[in-house]
Amino acid sequence: MRKVSIVGIGQTKAGEHWQRSLRDLAVDAIKAALQDANLERVDALYVGNMLSGELTAQQHLGALIADWAGLGNIEALRVEAADASGAAAVRMGYLAVASGAQDVVLVCGVEKMTDADAETANAAWSSGMDAENEALQGLSMPAIAGLMMHRYTHEFGVQRQDFAPFAVNAHANGANNPYAMYQRPISAEAYAKAGMVADPVSMFDAAPLCDGAAAVVLCPSETASEFGSKPVRIRAATVATDRLAVHDRKDPLFLQAAYLSAQRAYQQAGVGPGHIDLFELHDAFTIMAALSLEACGFAERGKGTHLAQEGEIALQGRIPISTMGGLKARGNPLGASGVYQIVELVTQLRGEAGANQIGCHLGMAQSLGGSGATAITHILGV
Repeated sequence: MRKVSIVGIGQTKAGEHWQRSLRDLAVDAIKAALQDANLERVDALYVGNMLSGELTAQQHLGALIADWAGLGNIEALRVEAADASGAAAVRMGYLAVASGAQDVVLVCGVEKMTDADAETANAAWSSGMDAENEALQGLSMPAIAGLMMHRYTHEFGVQRQDFAPFAVNAHANGANNPYAMYQRPISAEAYAKAGMVADPVSMFDAAPLCDGAAAVVLCPSETASEFGSKPVRIRAATVATDRLAVHDRKDPLFLQAAYLSAQRAYQQAGVGPGHIDLFELHDAFTIMAALSLEACGFAERGKGTHLAQEGEIALQGRIPISTMGGLKARGNPLGASGVYQIVELVTQLRGEAGANQIGCHLGMAQSLGGSGATAITHILGV
């Protein structure tokens, strides 16, 4: 297997793009990534997307986006793994280059959510759950998060307000990210007063669904210097799965897929949790941030909120998370979120994160599909 590096990144601002189509957003991100890599052509395109068929009546995204981006007659496929679709596309691109099947690969994650009303969008999002045993029983993604958060507070003796630092940290970092949907800090007091979405999950516990696109260019590390001036190597790319329905899992408060995916990534990269300088986790809900920190070895069981309260997740903390706002403040365009995470890691590792820059040499991103049934972990380094 060949070593693989990222030599180009691009992204659109996450938000409500009423005047832009899904294909327009994807092309904008792709053009930015190609320009960053000083490239015009690639050998293959992999598109991460979850809901284009349901929300925009558009399937066959590989051929569509390759066509609109002017990439010609290349291999082009859509990749789907619910909310983790973008990260899944990055892994597919990594495998294509590492195996020698392709030399230069473009990965794009894109989602168009806001053309649909909130009820329709949330119902479509629920398709990443168990349709017969969860969704048809009236559960939604926020409802699942609410049940998990209720159980967590009971099991480990914490209060809802103990989750506030996750939201406060994300919004503080998002305030300095020009690509973030929300660029204004919030306070713990504002968190406490927020309206409920699915008790005890409030609007400040839940990341906003939105539109957006992000893209990366991959190539063999041995030729990376020919394209980008600051290549970043993919040290690990791993996937694991768990039971789809939360109630079927051995322990509903332990993200087994996240644990296995992280352990495989650590082994592949030859590192451990103590070597990771920053962690872009899947904070679609604050409860998932706490559970992810625990599953990936950064906190003991039931201590994820303690890590946040002690300031260890802040930019100058032991394990900074959501350094550009995370899903919570940057926004959560579902199938694109995993690629945004990779773009943000590369931005940090290149030293281009501006006011949010931390000293780092090794970063990890983990994207979750559904309520954690799929976990895809990437470790990047310079």
